[in-house]
Amino acid sequence: MDPTVSLQLGVDRSSPVPLYFQLSQQLEAAIERGALTPGTLLGNEIELAGRLGLSRPTVRQAIQSLVDKGLLVRRRGVGTQVVHSQVKRPLELSSLYDDLEAAGQRPETRVLRNTVEPASAEVAAALGVAEGDEVHLVERLRLAHGEPMAYLRNRLPSGLLDLETPRLEATGLYRLMRAASITLHSARQSVGARAATAEEGERLGEPAGAPLLTMQRTTFDDTGRAVEFGSHIYRASRYSFEFQLLVRP
Repeated sequence: MDPTVSLQLGVDRSSPVPLYFQLSQQLEAAIERGALTPGTLLGNEIELAGRLGLSRPTVRQAIQSLVDKGLLVRRRGVGTQVVHSQVKRPLELSSLYDDLEAAGQRPETRVLRNTVEPASAEVAAALGVAEGDEVHLVERLRLAHGEPMAYLRNRLPSGLLDLETPRLEATGLYRLMRAASITLHSARQSVGARAATAEEGERLGEPAGAPLLTMQRTTFDDTGRAVEFGSHIYRASRYSFEFQLLVRP
């Protein structure tokens, strides 16, 4: 059964707001309040268009706008599926390892810790597990041309994939996920800045108090499952973040 049948969807043709946007806003609200949960398959676009008295292109545009925001995904042979209710906009998912290679650098990884630990309240909330459940902790120093670039701390659900230290030092985490057939789809990310502590400065080759960029990211696969919670710090003198900003329609 089409889950949108139970929703009170409708459009106001006298409103100056485009019809596709009215529909997309109602679907987004249903995702946000949990009426359409992660993994839910939407029904046929033609049937939805007929029910609402809309053209198929209008419905397609509404759904595409939610695909662009990371709330829905089109999967060949499956259909249109709700991904995750908390993703607000599309993000280009890449790892620092990939970024360095693309820039012609020579990435190198030193694993500082590779262990299992109980999930804190923050980690549990991010990964969707119970507080105290075992999660895998990986702490790495990422270098380019032998020079420290970033300190990376990642926590993953226990048993998600093989995280042996030699493999982690040979390539990037996202490449290991892709090799394990984990399809990364979207992320919730925040970026900030602060001064380095003495320990962080020593680790990254910067004086205490030097500016650092911070990044916290929760990454989801194409089923809406959280597969990684990362908390990273970068040398502001060696690394910057670049975003493409889009005007809302």
